[in-house]
Amino acid sequence: MSYALQLSVPARTFESSNSNRKRARACHSFQPNIPEQPNIPEQEEADTGRVQDQSHVILVERYGNGSAKRFILDDEWQVQTLLVEHDSADNRLQGSHFSDMTLSFLPNVVKDFILPAGFPGSVSDDYLQYMLLQFPTNVTAWVCHTLVTSSLLKAVGIDSFSGTTAAVSAATIKWVSKDGIGAVGRLFIGGRFGNLFDDDPKQWRMYADFIGSAGSIFDLTTQVYPAYFLPLASLGNLAKAVARGLKDPSFRVIQNHFAISGNLGEVAAKEEVWEVSAQLLGLALGILILDTPGLVRFYPVLALTWTSMRLLHLWLRYQSLSVLRFNSINLKRARIVVKSHVLYSTVPGFDDCNKEENILLWEKFMKPRIIFGVPLDEMVGGENSVFKLKTLLRIYSKEKYILIVNQLGRDFEVFVSFKVEATSMSVLRSVWQTYWLYEKLESSGNLFDQLSQSLSEMEGRFEDFIQQLEKAGWDTHQINLKVPKEISIDESS
Repeated sequence: MSYALQLSVPARTFESSNSNRKRARACHSFQPNIPEQPNIPEQEEADTGRVQDQSHVILVERYGNGSAKRFILDDEWQVQTLLVEHDSADNRLQGSHFSDMTLSFLPNVVKDFILPAGFPGSVSDDYLQYMLLQFPTNVTAWVCHTLVTSSLLKAVGIDSFSGTTAAVSAATIKWVSKDGIGAVGRLFIGGRFGNLFDDDPKQWRMYADFIGSAGSIFDLTTQVYPAYFLPLASLGNLAKAVARGLKDPSFRVIQNHFAISGNLGEVAAKEEVWEVSAQLLGLALGILILDTPGLVRFYPVLALTWTSMRLLHLWLRYQSLSVLRFNSINLKRARIVVKSHVLYSTVPGFDDCNKEENILLWEKFMKPRIIFGVPLDEMVGGENSVFKLKTLLRIYSKEKYILIVNQLGRDFEVFVSFKVEATSMSVLRSVWQTYWLYEKLESSGNLFDQLSQSLSEMEGRFEDFIQQLEKAGWDTHQINLKVPKEISIDESS
């Protein structure tokens, strides 16, 4: 899901221009040699009666926690950075009255952890009420699960071996504690990384199997070290729970990709048929292996059998994910189609692009390296920062982002910061400009001139790029290139 970040933070007023200058100089400042000083009038705020020197504010950098940093040009042509704290909630995405009243007491960090990005505007009005009722429903289900586990352990004769009911309770507590520790993994994945699965479900589905395999290794070693059953089994469950936290959301995205007729429920139901059939066959083969004399009597033979089956499983998983053909554009596929258009003025179809897409490769290891959501201090810091900042604002006045090449790194690297009006199309444009600079940038030339030239090239060719995407079968309305919500630039303040 793509969205445009809209954050707003009420600005504090300044009692006078002198007090403003005194407070601003306490912050970090840049001192370039600029000959002229503008004549900037003061403006009065009618609602407070105080004077606020708004005209000195070049721009505002807003952060996801509600704070903001003002870039202020003072009378001595120094750029001051003033951190403004969050004064009051100003959510531009209005939701239901029920949502606002129920969660007003929660800190923002908790809301970000338990609610979808963009809540309440990104979900239906009945979402929160359903989840609040679903929570106690699940609590009662797991209480029942604990009690049933105790009955199952009694049924297999644990109490007859131990001779006491207390031993059954202790065994039940260990077993349930193992499951509880593992559940922490799913809690962490869902809360911290929930925004990743729409972008690259193939990659995260594959990673889920790698992590699940690691968890099974812990379970396998419990036979060798039975005295450490609880810690080993807990670590195994933790890893497998993390894997499930990655697997389930990723596969839901894949199921949605299959349901081109709006038949998601039927697709999910038929997938259950395939999965349960495979489960029954797998269980039968597993029982056959366990019942074979001598095959699993010795632990090394058991471990070797498991390793062989697991490697076969991972290879088959990779092959199944490789046949998926998404016609939506994520960052990996955007890189492929942009590179082709920059170099050859052509765009590959989504069949060829999906074949070329590397499922396992992390974005941070791809070249050219693009770092999104970089603070302006990192982009323009150092000497002549006022000149850099004003030049970048002028160059990117028509764009919803600011991009600059990092000239301090060994390899080619760009920093990108987005404005509050930025959308997924803005991210795609920044990728196109990055690849043009990567192919055409001259180290001896003036950087700002080449940035302007790259924008001119993009202005002349980007419309053709979009048209070729549509002709090649790409869904240009589903661009999974998310604007980072942590930092945004507001030029209107």
